[in-house]
This record gives sequence, structure tokens and C-alpha cells, in this order.
Amino acid sequence: MNDLKIMPKGAVKAWVEGLKARGFRIVGPQEQHGKYVFDVLDDVGALVLEYPISVTAPKKYLLPPREVLFTFNTTTMEMEAQIEAEPTVLLGMHTCDMHAIQLLDTVHATGFADQHYQARRKALYLVSIECLSPCSPQCFCKDMETYSATNNYDLHFVDLGRLYAIYVGSEKGEALLKGCTNVWKPTDGDLKTLNQVMTEKWPRFEFRLDCELSELPKVLGASQTSPIWDELGDICLACGACTQICPTCYCFDVTDEVDLKLENGRRIRTWDSCQIEKFAMVAGGHNFRTSVAKRQRHRFMRKGKYQYEAYGQMGCVGCGRCGTGCHVGITCIKTYNALIRAYRAQLETPSAEVRAVEMTP
Repeated sequence: MNDLKIMPKGAVKAWVEGLKARGFRIVGPQEQHGKYVFDVLDDVGALVLEYPISVTAPKKYLLPPREVLFTFNTTTMEMEAQIEAEPTVLLGMHTCDMHAIQLLDTVHATGFADQHYQARRKALYLVSIECLSPCSPQCFCKDMETYSATNNYDLHFVDLGRLYAIYVGSEKGEALLKGCTNVWKPTDGDLKTLNQVMTEKWPRFEFRLDCELSELPKVLGASQTSPIWDELGDICLACGACTQICPTCYCFDVTDEVDLKLENGRRIRTWDSCQIEKFAMVAGGHNFRTSVAKRQRHRFMRKGKYQYEAYGQMGCVGCGRCGTGCHVGITCIKTYNALIRAYRAQLETPSAEVRAVEMTP
């Protein structure tokens, strides 16, 4: 299903109000303290569809930072899953975040499917918007092939000036437009404008990665002992900010909370970070990633190699959030390109010792 509709920009607010009246929770980008975040829209007027990259990814509506998995009773040995999911419209996502959700969908449906994730995903309606120009100085979505829409949207908006072109990608998307009178099939003029807008989009995005995307896993695989990891380890604060704002990170910790009588309790899942020292701590006090350099290497390997090999999709979507949020200026594009230069230098002089390459963009 890829039906195309046209909606005037002035009709969006009424449409969203109608969705709220139908019982949907509406989540969308809105300005807070000069930044943009995804939050529940109590006031539809706060919705901003033309926005730079949001501070955090909308993944928290699929994977909450803290959630109760189940409750239990130690006396009766009874357990009860706590699965909460309400019909939610996730509105106005950039295409990089849609690619991130596509990866999360695959991860949480592979092997032992996560029933909590699956319940929220089933209740979630994805409404994305086409990025017509780079949304951040740090983004490199063209290199990661995430600057255009995926096939997992329910509705996908394209800004045509006074109008929005809306691609309907599913029956769920069609249901969102049910009863909306301010939509129509595109005219020849609308289609001409759409083609012009999309034609003008592509040159605005530049390639920033110094190799083809398909080469990146090979480069990373050959960089296990690169001194660049030590460079990163020397400056990294190990604060975990990069993983907290990443749209594809899903590592977690699990703890049990029990009442004072040690009878009733609940199991809690919370976000965790591979950049924190205790993350790789195992029984006996052993830690197989003790150094910051090893943890940085693991993060980049996971994003550019491991997840691609496991799921056929890069774990990095090129949004640039981690680079924006890093307090010491570690960015994916600088790191990847430094590794690429070192890899090529090694190929040219294979007998020479591999030396660190200056971390320039």
C-alpha cells in the first residue's frame, strides 16, 4: 500500500485534535528550553514538524528508560507480567529514527521475542516526515543510507510548501486518516511539485564517510588493534551520554525490588550503557572491558560491524546525536574516517607499524 494524499498545512492541527478525540495518545517533537524533544502533546499547538534533530530519540516510547517487567510473590511463587501499551501516534519522526526503529523491530523479534516491546509496537502508529536538508552539523545520514523513508511507516509526510504530501504505507495509516475531510488525491500540479521538491533535496546532502558503506565492517574488522582506540580512551569521560541519546542502543540492566517483608516484589528493567565500567562486570569481579579504550572500540564495532553481520542493518543511522552530546568531541564520522585512513595506510605499507592517524573530519 503506497497511496498518496494531499493535506493543507493548516489542517494538520485539526487532524491531530481529531486523533486525540478518538483516544490516541499523540507524541511529537516540541520545543523545550531551546531544544527539540519528543513528548506527549498536551497542547497540539506545541507540535513542530519543521525542526532540527531532537535531543533524544523517540525510542523511549518502545523501550522506556525504566519499566516493570513483572511482579512476583515469594510466598506463593506467583508471577504476573506487567505489559502496558496504549494506542500512540508517534508523529513527525525523521527518517533516520525510522531506520532505527526498523532495526529495533528486527532485534526484538529475533530469537526470544520481547513481549513488552511487541505489545507497544503493535499499539504504535509511525508517522514520519521527509528530511529535505541536513538537520544537524553532525549528521551523516546520506552515508548511512538513512536519509530517505523506510517501508515501516504508517504515514509519511513531505513538505510541499503550503501543503503536505502524505504517503499511506499501511492499513494503520489509512485508519489515522479516517474521517479527515481535508485530504484529497494529488493533482498533476501536486505531483509536479512533489517531484521538484524531492529532486532539489538530494544535492543538499553530502557524503562525509571516506569509504563506501559496504566497506565499513571490513575496515572495523581490521582495526581491532588500532591505536585510535587508545586515543579515544584517553579523552573519553566514560559518562555514557552517547548511548543514552542513541536511537539504536538497547542495552539494559535488570534489578529486583522487594518490600520490607520480602514477600512482594517486582522486576525492573532500566537502560544501561556499555561505556560504563561496571557494564561488563561478571561473576568473581572479572571485567572483560576494563579500559575505556576497549569500551569505545566495542561501541563502534557494534554500530558499524556486529549489528550489520547479525541483522543486515547498520547499528548507526548517522543521526549525529552522539557527536552533539559528547563533552569531549568524539564523533562517529571523525572516528570512522580516522580508522579508514589508518586501514588504507596499512594496506599501502603492510610491513610498517600502524600509527595513530590524526582525528580530523
